[in-house]
Amino acid sequence: MAVPRPRVWVSQPLFDDIVDQLAVHCEVDATAQVTAHAPADVAAHLRTADGALVTLNERIGATELAAAPRLRAIANVGVGYNNLDIPALDAAGVIATNTPDVLTETTADTGFALLMAAARRITESERWLREGQWGQWSFSTMLGNDIHGSTLGILGMGRIGQAIARRGHHGFGMQVLYHNRSRLPEDVERRHGARHVDFDTLLAQADHLVLVLPYSQASHHIIDAAALAKMKPTATLVNIARGGLVDEPALADALANGRLAAAGLDVYEGEPAVRPELLALRNVVLTPHIGSASLATRRAMVQLAVDNLRAALGFGPDAGHPPTPVTAKTTTGKAGIAAITGAGAGNTAAGKRQGTSA
Repeated sequence: MAVPRPRVWVSQPLFDDIVDQLAVHCEVDATAQVTAHAPADVAAHLRTADGALVTLNERIGATELAAAPRLRAIANVGVGYNNLDIPALDAAGVIATNTPDVLTETTADTGFALLMAAARRITESERWLREGQWGQWSFSTMLGNDIHGSTLGILGMGRIGQAIARRGHHGFGMQVLYHNRSRLPEDVERRHGARHVDFDTLLAQADHLVLVLPYSQASHHIIDAAALAKMKPTATLVNIARGGLVDEPALADALANGRLAAAGLDVYEGEPAVRPELLALRNVVLTPHIGSASLATRRAMVQLAVDNLRAALGFGPDAGHPPTPVTAKTTTGKAGIAAITGAGAGNTAAGKRQGTSA
């Protein structure tokens, strides 16, 4: 008797040649067009799925999991995973993975591009030129702030934060200050020319502040009106992490009233909506969450997600041990693989519990 193949849902069009690797072992239900899936649609797709390859646009929590008794693994295409309810996934015994590392350098490039564009008023001056205003030039036209030799502040000093520090220190001779939950080892600080400071000192001394910390309820609106008031009025704020880190109305007010010189934003609290107060301002550079958007990096992200999902479903060189898990449950044992393929425990809630390993 043939063993049934696990069923996998792919939530958005990605790279067909990479996604097709799943078809060697699985029945693949791939979404053909970019789709804004309603919660009920997500739940419907997961109902008969053993695994899913999803993007940041698909939210998966207890409601969706309750109707998905077969589900064993979620592979998120992205380093962030606040679209996933991790406690609910843990409770359900579902492995979740993300795609760190492969996007570090590309995202750091984007952060530095936003910093330079905002501080030197690049997009503002381009709009001014296109509007035919160059004839109004004076010696003080479009004066911005220097990057070289200035003070770079980094809030969150993980992989991307360190990549930005390296660019600033070695490429532009910047003094690097950072604030993190824990201080980096001294040799790492020396490598990046970085000095650990408290949060208030970071705000007060940074000429350019880059946000690269994870989002959580504890970090929600960590940059609020009070924090903005502690920054230099000549400073630049860059956010390439998550929109919820910034109180956007407070930021718009500071930018509009000269309490902050400029901002560069790639992420927003209400994505894909952007607050009209920000859209109306010329001293903010706005990009549509493209931090990792180079061809090579996006392909690498999808490949890692596919590798994670195959491994979580018990296939490939990492079978049973996906490379980059984010849930407490990180492995699929033989019993779990048997449950997925239908060779062991049944597709019931009880079978799901039996089919996982600690």
